[in-house]
Amino acid sequence: MPDERFAALVALVGKFHITERAMRQTQESADRAVREGTLDEELRVSYLDAVRRYFGAFEREARGHLRDVDRRLSHANQVVFNLNAERSVAVKRVEATSGVLAQLDAIEERLPL
Repeated sequence: MPDERFAALVALVGKFHITERAMRQTQESADRAVREGTLDEELRVSYLDAVRRYFGAFEREARGHLRDVDRRLSHANQVVFNLNAERSVAVKRVEATSGVLAQLDAIEERLPL
């Protein structure tokens, strides 16, 4: 009977949509060998190597994408922070100029025409 951890790995990998022909064939061979109880050491080693190569490449790609997204999010957060600061300045200017204009209106109302 094959190693239960190996069989679990074969089942887990089998849930993925594998696009690479060689990996798909290796997966099918390992799955068949586990089901039929014919797994030998050569297939076991070649399967483990193939899984490491296949998923290692995807992991590197995913980590690179994650770094890119994190960098873009950091930039977006900085833009939002800067816009909020800019908005606060604009609000203070509106309040200050509105105060001046209100005072001007009050003075003009008191002046005789």
